[in-house]
Amino acid sequence: MKLQRKNRLRALSLGAVAVSGALALTACGSDDTGGGSGDESAPAANSAIKCDDAKGELLAAGSSAQKNAVDAWVKQYTASCKNVRINYNPNGSGAGITNFLQGQTAFAGSDSPLDAEEITKSATVCKDSQAIDLPMVGGPIAVSYNLPGVDDLVLDAPTLAKIFDDKIKTWNDEAIKKLNPDAKLPSTKIQTFHRSDDSGTTDNFTKYLKAAAAANWKYEGGKAWQAKGGQSASGSSGLAQQVTQTAGAISYMELSYAKEAQTVHVKTGAATPVEATVDNATKAIAEAKVVGEGNDLALELNYEPTAEGAYPITLVTYEIACEKGNKAETLAATKSFLTYLASEEGQAILKDASYAPMPEEIITKVRTTVAGLS
Repeated sequence: MKLQRKNRLRALSLGAVAVSGALALTACGSDDTGGGSGDESAPAANSAIKCDDAKGELLAAGSSAQKNAVDAWVKQYTASCKNVRINYNPNGSGAGITNFLQGQTAFAGSDSPLDAEEITKSATVCKDSQAIDLPMVGGPIAVSYNLPGVDDLVLDAPTLAKIFDDKIKTWNDEAIKKLNPDAKLPSTKIQTFHRSDDSGTTDNFTKYLKAAAAANWKYEGGKAWQAKGGQSASGSSGLAQQVTQTAGAISYMELSYAKEAQTVHVKTGAATPVEATVDNATKAIAEAKVVGEGNDLALELNYEPTAEGAYPITLVTYEIACEKGNKAETLAATKSFLTYLASEEGQAILKDASYAPMPEEIITKVRTTVAGLS
């Protein structure tokens, strides 16, 4: 926990400037977010989106995992609600939560739910209330690799744990050979990459290793990377870039960032190794349980599914907002935008962007909770 807090404070020292500056770079009207009147590619207004009294600028920050989903959502939403500017800074889950807890943003995106300490701190910005977790985006964490000539690579949790803990150093190691008897594995050095910033993706990836390879992964886990060895990069986009540029590289990232490289098929308790796909992730997320209290919808994921086709390394991204005590000037826009995200239309566009919609039982609870924000 001390390491996580230290890294979060370090992210804040850089992120405070980013919230005032970098957020503006993603304003509506850009190629990423769309919605500006001069954007010829902007979609037509969606009659299902209810703008109500929403207006002004909505600042948010956090999870880089959901950036591509947010881009798609903002383009659709701002085509209908032209009086709202939405600026989302994908500076990582840890930095995004810090920004929110300091009152700099209307909501945060995080790939891990708030911990007890963060919930307590949220009372400072959520007057007479607290922040709550709203699960909005799901998907697989792909293990992406760069090994020319080796397709459909199979790895299991113990082998992944040893690779990312610098215990397995070359691609022709006996443990990898055993899982891939027909592959021509080179003696290339394994180059592992992990997140340099506090990341919910890291948290979920290491939760998988801890759950499925407890004997080989002895670290506490959390948003900050703790294992020895390897190289680091900022954000999921940074990891994706390193993998595509580095022979022998391997890293973890959301599927939407892994399109330029191969992805590992993960051996589970099922008969066949499982590919990282949206549908396979959905099969695993459907087994999640709501463990938050009251209107907090924090989920407990199952990292060891045995069902055929259930991909075990998944994450859920939460939008974190005040249950009550939201700032009056941003409440209408916050509710309007989050209502669209949780709507049937908002969830429907996720799959095309390589994300998994929330199971119906969960998203129904999200819709009810968002409607009650005040």
